[in-house]
Amino acid sequence: MSFSQVFQYIKRFMYHDPNGCYKLMFGTDSQIHPSHTRFITGIVIHCETKGAWACIRKVIIPRKLNNLHERISFETTLTEEVVSMFTEEKKEQLIDIVLPNIYKGASFAIEGHIDIGSGSRNKTKIFVDEMVLRMESLGIEPKIKPDSFVASSYANHFTK
Repeated sequence: MSFSQVFQYIKRFMYHDPNGCYKLMFGTDSQIHPSHTRFITGIVIHCETKGAWACIRKVIIPRKLNNLHERISFETTLTEEVVSMFTEEKKEQLIDIVLPNIYKGASFAIEGHIDIGSGSRNKTKIFVDEMVLRMESLGIEPKIKPDSFVASSYANHFTK
């Protein structure tokens, strides 16, 4: 699907319930394979009362990315790329769907899900501050494990 098609699906999903509480979420995960590394970025629009619509973007790097920092950084870069497609104009179009209904409880938020965790046993904990800051610099709310399900669950499913 083209970005234009993805954006139209998201708009149609939101138009079905302009009173909904929406979260537009992005996240990337990766998996090292024998001859390449597969990266999957998930794009999910979720409405608390109406379910979700989702799609993926796949990028293959023709080598093993064994360096953990390089891999986590590239995952974050791919998420940033997709987020950047949602220009201020595009975000305003989505906000305008719910805006007339905010006093009825409608809402819209954007989250960047990062496949890292801050737990003491998590190898990625040393990258949390750096990757969270990158998401915040885009003006989106960063989520890490266990709250980063778009990256750690949805995208992860398609990396295998």
